[in-house]
Amino acid sequence: MSEAVLNPLAAPYTTAAPARHPAYNEDIVRKFLIASMFWGVVAFLVGCYIAAELAWPQLNIAPWFNFGRLRPVHTSAAIFAFGGCALLGTSFYVVQRTCRAPLWGGKALADFVFWGYQFVIVMAALSYVLGFSKSREYAEPPWHIAVLLVVVWVAYLVAYVGTLLKREEPHIYVANWFYLAFIVTVAMLWITNNLTLPVSIYSSRSYSLLSGAQDAMVQWWYGHNAVGFYLTAGFLGMMYYFIPKAADRPVYSYRLSVVHFWALIFIYIWAGPHHLEYTSLPDWTQTLGMVFSIMLWMPSWGGMINGLMTLSGAWEKLRTDPGLRFSVTAVGFYGMSTFEGPLMSIRSVNALAHYTDWVIGHVHSGTLGWVAFIVFGSFYYLVPVLWKRNGLYSKRLVAWHYWISTLGIVLYITSMWVAGIMEGLMWRAYDAMGFLQYSFIQTVVAVHPLYVVRLTGGLFFLLGMLIMCFNLIMTVTSRSTARAIAPAAALAAGA
Repeated sequence: MSEAVLNPLAAPYTTAAPARHPAYNEDIVRKFLIASMFWGVVAFLVGCYIAAELAWPQLNIAPWFNFGRLRPVHTSAAIFAFGGCALLGTSFYVVQRTCRAPLWGGKALADFVFWGYQFVIVMAALSYVLGFSKSREYAEPPWHIAVLLVVVWVAYLVAYVGTLLKREEPHIYVANWFYLAFIVTVAMLWITNNLTLPVSIYSSRSYSLLSGAQDAMVQWWYGHNAVGFYLTAGFLGMMYYFIPKAADRPVYSYRLSVVHFWALIFIYIWAGPHHLEYTSLPDWTQTLGMVFSIMLWMPSWGGMINGLMTLSGAWEKLRTDPGLRFSVTAVGFYGMSTFEGPLMSIRSVNALAHYTDWVIGHVHSGTLGWVAFIVFGSFYYLVPVLWKRNGLYSKRLVAWHYWISTLGIVLYITSMWVAGIMEGLMWRAYDAMGFLQYSFIQTVVAVHPLYVVRLTGGLFFLLGMLIMCFNLIMTVTSRSTARAIAPAAALAAGA
């Protein structure tokens, strides 16, 4: 299917496939894809270990393996390394094909973005393990590493925007708008939240330029919108390209995709204060965050419906294309987590849920079910295309990956939902004399079995990731998938 079919509203488009551009930089996409899979294994492995530490604290055997140090390694590896490499790689793939233009800046700029980004990831992880951290959620790297990331990110923005500006297609396909919003907004959020005063040029220590309630509000304005624009907008760009390509169908409603984009971008940026309800933040600010969070139901579910309805007339492909099954399930998890988030922002619900493991269950229904699954679906589509193979090594292994990972997610999120509601109810229970009925340690003992279930779910998800890595390595190296002569039609359509 040509890119033209993806956008039926653009007048200059026809259904004829454009000529394949000989200068597309596919090498950079392959590098990011390999890096994403590697960091995915690291992130899920570390996640399982720290889950085990919560169940059995004696596993905190040394400062370097301490939960407080490994937890940001896990979150950063999952979000910025696994998810980030997937976003950078797929965005470079999508922008070239939907613009019919090679990456601006050539191989040198693209390689700088790749190696610079990997350097920042490694340096950040080492700083956490060694005990250097700003202790800001999702923004823990010391100030000099944060500055390095800004340099790399600006290079990424220049390469992406430069490609859009020299495009051969007059229309900018909607996936590019989501990717662009992700790139620009994350840069703004990161820079603002990292405005710090270093102790000295030689020290990793620094102090925020803000303090108190203002500092907290900026942190969660960043923290929630890192979810909104990093873990949502960017991956919606992935959804709007790879689901239509895998299903060989146009986007169900291009108009709805445009409304989805502008509504989501406008509303999401205001939702951060719902993380600070019942704090010293002014009541009107807390209410603003809650109201805008509830309003997010509309654009979020509009996007979910658009993604699912794209399969109209092609639902039978879910039986034959297990990679597409990942992508469609991801859209379902997107709808579920974007329903749960606004629900948890309502003050009466927030009073029960905040600081409990319900929040952990909510976060992982989004990161595992939505983010990881849409990445898996995209990779199962991309690997045969990028390495010019006839197909995947084993569709049966893809099916095993799907069901094992889905079982892992269900075990994980249901155990955290139950643990969180139990914690919230126990913390607010009073006896006849008006004293707290349970001590904190009693809640810890009560949720211990559920922590073991969570670890089991995480191990299932890690096993699924390892199955995918094996399957994709065999796809690239096995003679059974080798393509002797690439079909002319596939080359013309850019595969």
